[in-house]
Amino acid sequence: MSEDERQPLAERVRDACIAAALAGYEDAAVSGLCGEGALEVAISSIRGLALGCLLDEPKPAAE
Repeated sequence: MSEDERQPLAERVRDACIAAALAGYEDAAVSGLCGEGALEVAISSIRGLALGCLLDEPKPAAE
C-alpha cells in the first residue's frame, strides 16, 4: 500500500476515533460521570470501534 493509499485510510481512522471519543464523552457527561469517568468512557468507545468498515475505500462521487 503506497503512501497515497494509506493517507485516506489513516484520516478515516482518525476521524472515526475522534467521533467515537466525542460521542462517548458527551454521553457519559450527560449521564453525570465526572471528567475522569467520562474520559474512560471515551477511550472505551475508541476501543470498541468496528474498524473493518473503515477499510473499504470510499466510492468516488458520480460526475
